[in-house]
Amino acid sequence: MLAVPRLIHLVLLNLFIKENQCLLSTCQIQNPLWGAANTALTRWLPAEYEDDATQPKGWNTGRQYNGFQLPLVRDVSVKVMHSSSAPVLKDHEYSQMLVDWGQYIDHDISFTPQTAFSQGLNCLHTCRNHNPCFPIQISRNDRLSGSKNCLPFSRSSPACPDVHQLDSRHTLQRQQMNSVSSFIDASTVYGHSEPLEKTLRNLSSTEGLLAVNRKYTDRGRAYLPSVTGGPSSCFQQPGSAEGDRVECFVAGDTRVNEILPLSALHTLWVREHNRVAEHLRRLNPHWRSEVVYQETRKIIGALHQIITMRDYIPKIIGQEWFDKYLGEYEGYDASLKPSVSNVFASAAFRFGHATISATLKRLNESLQEHERFSSVDLHQTFFSPWRLVREGGLDPVLRGLLGRSAALQNQDHLMTEELTERLVVVNIPASLDLASLNLQRGRDHALPGYNDWRIFCGFDRIETESDLVDVVGSDVLVAKILQVYGHINNIDVWLGGLMERPLPGARTGPLFACLIAKQMKTLREGDRFWWENPEIFSVQQRRELETHSLSRVICDNSGVMEVPLDSFRVGRYPEDFRFCGNIPSLDLEAWKENPDICTL
Repeated sequence: MLAVPRLIHLVLLNLFIKENQCLLSTCQIQNPLWGAANTALTRWLPAEYEDDATQPKGWNTGRQYNGFQLPLVRDVSVKVMHSSSAPVLKDHEYSQMLVDWGQYIDHDISFTPQTAFSQGLNCLHTCRNHNPCFPIQISRNDRLSGSKNCLPFSRSSPACPDVHQLDSRHTLQRQQMNSVSSFIDASTVYGHSEPLEKTLRNLSSTEGLLAVNRKYTDRGRAYLPSVTGGPSSCFQQPGSAEGDRVECFVAGDTRVNEILPLSALHTLWVREHNRVAEHLRRLNPHWRSEVVYQETRKIIGALHQIITMRDYIPKIIGQEWFDKYLGEYEGYDASLKPSVSNVFASAAFRFGHATISATLKRLNESLQEHERFSSVDLHQTFFSPWRLVREGGLDPVLRGLLGRSAALQNQDHLMTEELTERLVVVNIPASLDLASLNLQRGRDHALPGYNDWRIFCGFDRIETESDLVDVVGSDVLVAKILQVYGHINNIDVWLGGLMERPLPGARTGPLFACLIAKQMKTLREGDRFWWENPEIFSVQQRRELETHSLSRVICDNSGVMEVPLDSFRVGRYPEDFRFCGNIPSLDLEAWKENPDICTL
């Protein structure tokens, strides 16, 4: 005879089977590849290739649009993006953390790989358009020119066509691949494939832990694992011996080493996973390692969703637009395609590049300039994990992100020269220009122009210079743009969205707010495993998840002892900061199970 608790368990299991049929393996998912890794970015408007199939905009010399050739992207950057005499403005509402969380979460949902070599052709060594090379042409007197008249640029890798849409006239056009899952699912922590996931785990642990660095620690706290199998491409501390190398970090996303704040956020979440996993194992000693790992992963993924949708997106597009276009969660919608759109990944969500500061601030416990590890120019933080290991760990960097303002987008100085003149990419010997790369990427992807996207979002088409001034708010900036482009309809969508006057309480103008809101709605409602879906967590667990915050994650996984309630809002120290003991914490008791009921 079965024990009473086991009878109760069988009854509950039977009820679960009847009421949750769609979660079981017998349920057929209608569109299993929507949002999956290694599938095509979705198109909201048809591509505009110069040959209607594969050639980027600007591929053919002499090709005219509305009576003008498209300007060279480097000319747009030099003549429009910045002015050496314009001051850099500070954002008095939001901290630098807002900027770096945007980059971090962007890497969770989109990554378009590039093709640098084909049939013996190396895109580092050619200045002519020859697929997959689409070099950025520059003038001889350009400071970035060196001995060449171009900057290297490799086209995005094409995605396989969707065989289910072969009747569409646009199917055979070149589409670009998203190599990570489109969902906000913490793939930055866990990877986007099963082989990568296994390399990131500590498979020998009974607590379902992630692997950490075996050589270095941050005053006892873990660093990310280092790459294995030989010297990596990351920069090293000047004068360091060969045996003291700090190799590139390994994480769920390969871009982890691009810049120090990104490395710090990746590290923070690996620590949070291991902290939560160890706690869950203590609460549920009957759980196997795999159960601990998967339950922790669910929690970490949910926290990524909460911090992004509750704390980040309303600040970017404005609370009014958030309420209007996203509003309250209304449940899973199987008809919504959650795949990331091409215009979102290649233009709209790159708005944040205009808010990146020229300097990485590193602060002490009083949120003043660190006595030993001073602030550094941005370009000195690219691919340099040694600065975390050798120069004070995560704490000075995190305090700098929390305690200093983001750069406020300035129409006289749209991007710092640290990004337009001194961008560093490993394995490329010359400095690059991020503004030029963004514009060239949009043309590589054949994105329609700024005006076409305004129509898509339901806004009026801009017909005249005065119309554009009304939207932008600066006749000086409009004059620069029209002098370079010649015609309003030729303006690239990334630049067009960036130049718009921000909405009230937002950090984007109407066009980017529209595109970001539309994308976030599909990522939320089109995700079967969204944390607010009643089938994913219990009511008590959802209530606990809502109490958590990025500030609390920082408290639990670093030596930072004072934080703002909202990590994205900049405040004065000490009045706007709280001791970590006063920051609400996630109570994991909501995940405690009775082993007599939960096992057969």
